[in-house]
Amino acid sequence: MKLSAQEEYGLRCLLHLARCADGESRTIPEISRAEGLSAPNVAKLMRLLRLGGLVQSARGQSGGYTLSRPASQITVAEVLYLLGGPLFGPAFCERHTGKAKVCPHARDCSLRSLWSSAQSLLGEILRRTSLADLLCDERAMARRIEELSRAMLPMASGIGQPASLGNRV
Repeated sequence: MKLSAQEEYGLRCLLHLARCADGESRTIPEISRAEGLSAPNVAKLMRLLRLGGLVQSARGQSGGYTLSRPASQITVAEVLYLLGGPLFGPAFCERHTGKAKVCPHARDCSLRSLWSSAQSLLGEILRRTSLADLLCDERAMARRIEELSRAMLPMASGIGQPASLGNRV
C-alpha cells in the first residue's frame, strides 16, 4: 500500500498546527520551514485542507492557519479521504481491467474481497485515530495501534509495530 506525498505532507502540516497552543496560528512560511516542504506545496495543501473544512485561515499581521476544530475531533481517515480518497473504492475494478474492457474476474474475484476487507480494517483504525492521538512518539503510537488491532481482530499481532521496533517479547 502506498500513501501519496500529498497525504503524508498534508498530515504533517495538520500535526504541526495541532502542536500549536490554542488560538495560535502558523503562516505558510513557518509551516514550510518546520516541515521541510516548499512554500508553494504547503500553500496548495493548506488550500485543500481549508476547502475541506479542516483548517481555517485569517488574514493580516497576526493571521495564518489554525485547525478548524480540536485535534481530537479530526480523524486520520477524514484527512486521507480528503487528500487522496480510499485505498479501494467502487471504481477500483474498472481501473484495473488489463487489456480487456471488463476484468475477466468481474463476477467472482477473491482479490476484490481481500482489498475490500483490508480497506475496511485499515479504515476502522484510521477512523479511530485522531490528530491528537498522533501527538506522541513512535513507540506510544505503535502501542496504540497494537491495542486497536487486538480490539478489532483478536488474532492480530504485531500490526502496529514499525519495522525498526520489531515485536519484542
